[in-house]
Amino acid sequence: MKSVILYSGGKDSTMAVYHAIENDDEIYALLSMHSKNDESYMFHVPDIHMVDYCGAAMEIPVIDALTDGVKEEELCDLEASLMRLKTKGVERVYSGALESTYQRSRIDAICDRIGLESISPLWHLEPVEYMRSIVDLGFEVIVTSVSAYGLTRDWLGRHITHECIDELVDLNNEYGIHPAFEGGEAETLVVDGPIFDRKIVIDEAEVIWKVDSGVYNIKEAHLEEKYDYSID
Repeated sequence: MKSVILYSGGKDSTMAVYHAIENDDEIYALLSMHSKNDESYMFHVPDIHMVDYCGAAMEIPVIDALTDGVKEEELCDLEASLMRLKTKGVERVYSGALESTYQRSRIDAICDRIGLESISPLWHLEPVEYMRSIVDLGFEVIVTSVSAYGLTRDWLGRHITHECIDELVDLNNEYGIHPAFEGGEAETLVVDGPIFDRKIVIDEAEVIWKVDSGVYNIKEAHLEEKYDYSID
C-alpha cells in the first residue's frame, strides 16, 4: 500500500517509518510540517531542518510543508498537504502518536474526512519497553530539546542509552517526567539506525539555554557512509 509518514526526524516518527517498512508498505514520502510557531500543539520544531538529512540517509523523499502553527488552524495546512498526496495515489498515513489523544484524534479525523487510512503503530505501547526497544533495534537517538524540571542542560545532545532510560525511570518517579517524553518534556533526533543507509554526523551544534529549558541547535552536519567490514 502506498503510504506517507508524518515525519519530524524524532524517534517516534522514525519508528513509524520502521513499522511501515516492516509492513511492506511502499513509502511515497516523508511529510514534514515546518511550523513558524515554536509552541505548536501538533508539530515538532527543534532542528526540523534535519529532516532532509534523515530522508537522504534513508533514501526516502521528503515533502516539506509550511504552517503558521496557529492552534487548530495548522490542521488545515496538514489536511491540504494530505489531500495533495492522495491525488498522487497515497492511501495510508502513518504517525508516531504514542499517547497523545490530541494529536491522534486530529490526524484520524483528517484522514477519515478525506478518505485515507490512519495508522498509529506505537499507540499505547508501554513507554519504558518502547524506549528500550528503540535502543535494542540499533537506533541512535539524541536529545535536541528539554523543557521539564529534572531535565538539565547536560541532556542536550545526549544519546539515548539503556543507562539514560534508567535515569528517565528515576525522573518519572521523582518528577513525573514521561519516560518516552510524550508529555513534551523533550524532543529527539535519530541520527542512525537499521533503516538508515548512511548515518548523520553532527559537525557543529550550540546549546541554547533559557532559565529551565534549552535547545541543541544543529548548525552543520553531513552524511557518512556505513561500511560493512565483515568477511564472508
